[in-house]
Amino acid sequence: MNMNIKTKLTYGIGLLFVLITLLGGLAIKNIHNVSDDTQNILADNYNSLLYSRQMLESLEAIRENPNARKEFEAGLEAQKKNLTEKDEDVLTNRLSSNCEKALDDMDDESIRQIRQTIYTIMAVNMSAIYEKNEVAVHTAEMSLFWIWTVGIACIVIAFLFLARLPRSVSVQIRKLTDGIKEITNANYSKRLNLGNEPEFKEIATLFNEMAERLAEYRNSSLEDILQGKKYIETIINSIAEPIIGLSKERKILFVNDEALTVLNLTRENIIDKPAPEVALKNDLLRRLIRQLVHPDDNKDPLKIYADNKESYFQVKYIPINVNRQTGLESKYVGDVILLKNVTEFKEKDIAKTTFISTISHELKTPISAIMMSLELLEDNRIGKLNTEQESLSKNIKENSDRLLEITGELLKMSQVESGKLYLNPKITKPIELIDYAIKANRVQAERFNCQIEVEYPEKITKLLVDSEKIAWVVTNLLSNAIRYSSENGRIIIGARQIDKAVEIYVKDFGKGIDSRYHESIFDHYFRVPGTKVQGSGLGLAISKDFVEAHGGTIRIESEVGKGSTFVIRFNV
Repeated sequence: MNMNIKTKLTYGIGLLFVLITLLGGLAIKNIHNVSDDTQNILADNYNSLLYSRQMLESLEAIRENPNARKEFEAGLEAQKKNLTEKDEDVLTNRLSSNCEKALDDMDDESIRQIRQTIYTIMAVNMSAIYEKNEVAVHTAEMSLFWIWTVGIACIVIAFLFLARLPRSVSVQIRKLTDGIKEITNANYSKRLNLGNEPEFKEIATLFNEMAERLAEYRNSSLEDILQGKKYIETIINSIAEPIIGLSKERKILFVNDEALTVLNLTRENIIDKPAPEVALKNDLLRRLIRQLVHPDDNKDPLKIYADNKESYFQVKYIPINVNRQTGLESKYVGDVILLKNVTEFKEKDIAKTTFISTISHELKTPISAIMMSLELLEDNRIGKLNTEQESLSKNIKENSDRLLEITGELLKMSQVESGKLYLNPKITKPIELIDYAIKANRVQAERFNCQIEVEYPEKITKLLVDSEKIAWVVTNLLSNAIRYSSENGRIIIGARQIDKAVEIYVKDFGKGIDSRYHESIFDHYFRVPGTKVQGSGLGLAISKDFVEAHGGTIRIESEVGKGSTFVIRFNV
């Protein structure tokens, strides 16, 4: 009969428990029997010997000691109460009947008979002690025999149980482990035979079914996998953008035809090759790998000369993470380098920048002519203007100033976008930039009746900046604060030093700007929705470009209804 492991464990441990209980009960019973035999010897026969010795000693001293008779009679009374052996009662009665007369006469013959009777009683008890000792010894030997027998049986059964059961389990587990290793190594032909135990037989059956299904899946899907691989390769090669696939060890896994053209390499020379090794002989790949390993903030398009023309590509690095099983964390397996061709957009951007620069330069001449004509028209030597003419003249001047401001901002923007922004840094005190901005906006501040307050510490580190461009930034920020403040408003402009950085800030108490627009206000042509004040939408964008060109930052701190604070920060 085949028993499962649970049944074997239950029976084995149950049998050991029964044997141990039996052994304990047997030991207790036999020890109790030996104790009873010993107690009988001590309680019965040994006391009779003590009483007989007491009577003999009293009998020897009965003639000289008056108290000896009382001691004799006490020993005799105790003996009468301890009659346990055969004929012991007859002898004791005989002694009792003879001792009265003998003790009165005190003749030698009577005392001799009494002494002989006591000796006979002692002999009877000694004989009983010997017989009972033999019984106790026999009981002890039998107890020892049965204890040893049951104990050895327990040891043998326990040894057999411990030797066979763990071995039978460990052997099957080792076979199962070896089978799993074979499956892990893609040896799907491996089959297991784990014996007739129900549990292991079921495990072996399930294992063999799993291996068979894996083998069937591998055989059936191999062609599909190859077909899918070819399909994916076809799709990748059909993409017009260069694509390079890398493993996590930076080994080139795949590359499409467009990437091969751009890299000026062949597929045979790079597939399954370490990318850093190939990059040693290819400048473009070396740059791509360097950017992947050590990314920087440079987002400018990559200029590449390929197919006898100059092209621009925007590089994008895409980390690949896969989930091997549902519910598990994704595992990083490699990267994909995607080069998006932005040549068309770059050319349009260059054309736009050139157009803006050209138009700005061309507009300056007629605007200057208009401003000059307007000044001549307002000259009283030519003639005094009436009220309507003065209004028209004022309107023309405001719009001309606005056009001149826009053209100036467009020129600055075209300089930034074309990369022709040249910096002339020099040591500058922050207070000089603040004073310049205040003077440049004095007329505008008086017009709106704005109160400008200056906050400046006693000691502050000087800046190494292009004072002209940073002064323009501070002036633009102060101008915006005046325009977006209410009449009779209050504006704070100042500088402060925080650790190894100097900040120049402009704070107004106007309507404030919603947090949704804090990032967008620095974009080109962006204006906060609902703003009534006219503007080009370029001032803050150009300010950001100028500040970042110096390695600084510009930010806004604003809440609706509490005003706005623009902060320029430079590391010193």
